[in-house]
Amino acid sequence: MENSAFEMHENVIPSTSSMGKVNISSGLEKKKQWSLTRIFLVCLLACVITTFIGVLVLSLVYVSTFRSHADIYFQPEVHLPKTPETPTDPKGENPVDFKFQFLNRLHKSKVFEFPGGAIQWARYRNNLKDYLSVEEEAFGTSLNRQQSHMTFGTLRIKSKGLRAPHWHFNANEHGYLAQGTAWIGVVDDGGSVVTTYNVTAGQVIFFPKNILHWIKNVGTEDCLFLLFFTTHDELQTLDVDDVFFSTPEDIASRSLKPQGGVNFIRTFQKQEEDQAVNLPPNLAELVMNASYVQSPDSLVWRYFYDLKGSQEFRFPGGIIQWARYRKNGNGLTDNEKIFSESLNQHENSLTLGTLRIYTNGLRQPHFHFNANEMGYVISGCGKVGIISTQGTTDFNIGIGDVVFFPIGTQHYIKSTCDEDLLFILAFTTGNQLQTLDMDDYIHATADHILAQLFFKKQSEFKKIPKVTEDQAINLP
Repeated sequence: MENSAFEMHENVIPSTSSMGKVNISSGLEKKKQWSLTRIFLVCLLACVITTFIGVLVLSLVYVSTFRSHADIYFQPEVHLPKTPETPTDPKGENPVDFKFQFLNRLHKSKVFEFPGGAIQWARYRNNLKDYLSVEEEAFGTSLNRQQSHMTFGTLRIKSKGLRAPHWHFNANEHGYLAQGTAWIGVVDDGGSVVTTYNVTAGQVIFFPKNILHWIKNVGTEDCLFLLFFTTHDELQTLDVDDVFFSTPEDIASRSLKPQGGVNFIRTFQKQEEDQAVNLPPNLAELVMNASYVQSPDSLVWRYFYDLKGSQEFRFPGGIIQWARYRKNGNGLTDNEKIFSESLNQHENSLTLGTLRIYTNGLRQPHFHFNANEMGYVISGCGKVGIISTQGTTDFNIGIGDVVFFPIGTQHYIKSTCDEDLLFILAFTTGNQLQTLDMDDYIHATADHILAQLFFKKQSEFKKIPKVTEDQAINLP
């Protein structure tokens, strides 16, 4: 029987019906395998794509996390106040002179004016915008970075003006009266003891941290106080009038129990102008027959020291006087011993002193073992030299300048005017100050050690004489 289909495919082997079934089955199997392969490939591709996306997401998360941590760890280098080593101007173009780590031109700083006087500061500020210049910033940052426990300010009080009763949360206060006459009040724990006393130019006042105190100018000329505070952070102060007006009326009434109760409290009016240094225009109407009582010496000398009347330590080139702690009270009067012990009882108290250098005199290179030093130029002019781990520098100083010498920093001061150079100095120790002068440590070092160090014959060091008189301040 002829089959046209076979004739058309004569090269194909004819199949039986069973072979046709096998072929159909094989075709189905092949289609099934191909379908599974396609499914497998699709799944594999999906897995690859999913893995790629997952890796990409994880990478992005990792990079983001790394950057956020990097910001945390490295942010201080970028955003904190510029370190003293590399201060720059606001445009970031010119580095600030290295000397401003140690020097503050206080007379160029902002004057905070009040009705009764003015205050100027050489200090660290939390807000960089509060600095008037990058030089001020370099000095303030240096104080803070060195953990100096130092802030300095000048307080000028007009005649009859009052530095409002106040206290400081985070600092002891030491003051030197450069001009005028003042009446001081100090309120002790519990308010049961009030110590009042008069001070005149050349004397020292001391207020421990959190002790309420006030200062009233009782003379005819301005009072000028040179004040040191034992903090390298922003000074925290609270005035009594600010406390009063911040207290709810009913609380103040219940606390004070005045006649008229809360109605009396409501008669007080807060002044628009800050009364930190107060001087009402109608003071004569407000105050009648004021008395300025002097407390017993046993109370007064805890907060007072007659620096100008204390022992003078004389040197060929000048004079030093001290308001300080002396171990066992050696060389002190009975009243001075009271002050000495008071200093030593309070944490982070200061040693104060006046340094007078005659014309062309030199406070020779020296350093302090146990204290940072800060000084204010009262009169005269001179040159300061500093040798520190960050380099060596020198600069000129004059009236109104503030200098800062970190602990262990060797420094010298030379008088360069026709008049004496006079400083008020503060040191961050309530213990006895420890100082080493250059001539003392050279003489204390064996000649053969110096010869080996300086490549100079041992006999040459015999040319450096030992002088009987202390040469801390020398004069050619």
